[in-house]
Amino acid sequence: MTGANRPAWAAAIGVDEERYRPLYARLLGLRFVNPGGVLCFLFFEGAIALAVLLALAELVSWWAVLVLPIVVAAMVKLNDMVAAVVVRSAALVPEQERDRFRRQMEPVVGRARVEWVSHSVSGVVITADPVPPPRRANPSD
Repeated sequence: MTGANRPAWAAAIGVDEERYRPLYARLLGLRFVNPGGVLCFLFFEGAIALAVLLALAELVSWWAVLVLPIVVAAMVKLNDMVAAVVVRSAALVPEQERDRFRRQMEPVVGRARVEWVSHSVSGVVITADPVPPPRRANPSD
């Protein structure tokens, strides 16, 4: 994808940065998920090692040694595609809506307002005992 045709939401990976990306990420054509070398090692060689161990334990057939790394690669690519959709949809939301959403989601930190105590008075003890209702004058008295 060239720079002129690239949308604003597309990941901007330079030629120099692309050259130093792990081979696993380059072969899958990952644009939004950027795993490092250790994670790429775990995705590929770790999947092979897990499949070999499962095959040696006779829990799966030996085809799993070929299939499991392919399935892991498909899941990583699917995750990259989902990330692309999320980034595209987030880019369509106007800045005003993003600010409104951030304001709504901000946690409110502070002191709770208590309605029945309008001010604090030193030396006054407030108890939680119920107050008996006032006696009304009985018309029969």
